[in-house]
This record gives sequence, C-alpha cells and structure tokens, in this order.
Amino acid sequence: MDIQTAKQIFNAHNGIMKSKEIIENKIYNRFLKKLIDEGYVEKIKFGFYQWQDERAYSEATVITRLFPDAVICMESALQYYGYTDRTPSAWCLAVDKHSTKSRFNIDYPSVKPHYIPEEQMTLGVEVVKIEDTELKIFNRERVICDCLRQENKMDVEVFNKAIQAYIKDPKKNVPRLMEYAKILRTENKVRKMIGVWL
Repeated sequence: MDIQTAKQIFNAHNGIMKSKEIIENKIYNRFLKKLIDEGYVEKIKFGFYQWQDERAYSEATVITRLFPDAVICMESALQYYGYTDRTPSAWCLAVDKHSTKSRFNIDYPSVKPHYIPEEQMTLGVEVVKIEDTELKIFNRERVICDCLRQENKMDVEVFNKAIQAYIKDPKKNVPRLMEYAKILRTENKVRKMIGVWL
C-alpha cells in the first residue's frame, strides 16, 4: 500500500479512523507506524487516528467521530445560538450518566462532559451544521432550562446574558419552554426569571 491509497481510505472515513477500521482496510501496524513517523497520521486518542493534511479535520468532525452519542449543550450551545459572546474553553457535551469517564481523556479537542440521565438525553435534540459537520445539539428551550438548573455552577454574567438573549430572541418558543420546564422540574425558576419578561 502507498501513502496516496492510505489517504483515500482515511478520506472515506472523514479523516478519522478507529483501530478496527484500520485493520479492516489492511493498513498494517508497520505501515501505520511509518505514516505516524512521517507526520501523515496522528494518534488522537487510544484507538483513534487522524489524517494530517492542509484541510486538517475540524474539531466538530473529531467530536462526531469520537462521541457520536453526545449532544452539544450548555456554554457551547449558548455560543451557537448567539446567547454568549464568550468562546467556551472546551466543547460542552451532554452524555449518558453511565458513560465511561475515561472516554473523555483526550488532548484535542478539549471536551467537558455533562453527565445526565438517559431519559433526558433525547429531550430537545436537533441536528445542526457546525464547521460543515452535522452535530446533535439541544434546542434553545432545552439549553435555557439546563442553564436554570445549573445556575449556581455558571458564571453570573454568562447566565444573565443567556437569559436576556433568549427573552429577546424572535425564534424562542415559550409553550415549548414551559413544557420542558415541567419535565426538567424548573417551572418555578422559568416563571420567576423569564415569565415576568414575556
């Protein structure tokens, strides 16, 4: 096998391959080591390898390949909706609370898992494009409910700005917000902090 063929195989996998996929495609250890030594491939996590080239694969691509079950949440979702002007230091990912913690020990990109009950993982999930990659994200109403639940753990300025931005957002859906608030037990907070403005 030559480098060009290896590149085509990696491209067919969005630039990131698992060890199992590498073996299935007959890229054997000695050749894989050569690709790594010569800078064509980088090991990004145990069992995951990424092709390195001029169009270096985006963080969003890495997130979808490493954590296909995760949903963008909290500060990362706030940034996507324009509810904060601060860039989070890590990708905030909602994952099932039974997820193995060691999965998230990666050097790049930086991720911050939020462990939540399995039955809450599907509430308010939408699919959006970030950096040309389709990612799952919680919708506006779910993110605001989560912020209200996590208020004590959030930066005060980020929290206040997010609530005000939601109130002014023409795309907000108040009936849906109330529906989610009931399910997530944040009804009182929604009425107290948002109800007065609506």
